Amino acid sequence: MKAITVFTTTYNRAFCLPQLYQSLVHQTSQNFLWLVVDDGSTDDTNQLIQHWITENKIAIKYIFQENQGMHSGHNTAYQNIDTLLNVCIDSDDYMPSNAVELILKNWELYKNENIAGFIGLDSYKNGEIIGSKFPELLKRTKLSDVYLKHKIIGDKKLVIKTSVVKEFPQYPIFKEERLVPLGTLYLMIDQKYDWICTNDVYCIVEYLEEGSSRNILRQYKKSPKGFGYSRLIEMKYSKSIVYSFSRAVHYISSCLFQRKLDFFTNNPKKLITLFAIPFGILFHLFLLFKIRK
Repeated sequence: MKAITVFTTTYNRAFCLPQLYQSLVHQTSQNFLWLVVDDGSTDDTNQLIQHWITENKIAIKYIFQENQGMHSGHNTAYQNIDTLLNVCIDSDDYMPSNAVELILKNWELYKNENIAGFIGLDSYKNGEIIGSKFPELLKRTKLSDVYLKHKIIGDKKLVIKTSVVKEFPQYPIFKEERLVPLGTLYLMIDQKYDWICTNDVYCIVEYLEEGSSRNILRQYKKSPKGFGYSRLIEMKYSKSIVYSFSRAVHYISSCLFQRKLDFFTNNPKKLITLFAIPFGILFHLFLLFKIRK
């Protein structure tokens, strides 16, 4: 059995998958499986992956499913992963040639510890680190503390123990919506496990114009139930009044996008949400203005 699954959820990205594939072919360690979850692509993704499977340069598993959104692709991936570790590499990103080797070296160092996995770095193609590195003395932390306590900025790459992922509920699927923020799972994992920080680069990132990172405001409108679910999880585990208040503001807007005026059912921070209502309405109007503009 391979030690790690590199999984990719993809939708109509045949034009950029070759870059990721080539980066996997050239890994200095081939102790991995590439799992591709095709979320209902209508382009040449299927033919492309089948061709690479025939080439037999790396181990590939391909799964096609009805289009339900990236979070659904993650659900499918986690259901089918049986390696010790897993890491998600998006279809428009790729891995440095030594990424798998670095991950497995870290695994040998920490495999006997009760951790969720590793947090590594993302970089741009020119080698520039996205955001900031981890301080040398910071070896073990909660993922939420990376940003809120240690003030580290920028996207980071998670390598997760598969046994840990399977302890937690899957992302909910909402009909007609295509996005539930992936961070909800990581936040739940955070309540039980620490992460090991590494300053190794595991992913090279290219933000495409049509990617979800570039279109977050429209996503708020298109997937209000998914974002509403996320905001409730964030409020539930928040230890900061300021952060809880900001999540309540976002939650109110998500409810308004659903034409739902009940802000309090199943809400873990009812009093904070009550005080956030005027600000939530203003934020919602601001989003409507920005989306139209």
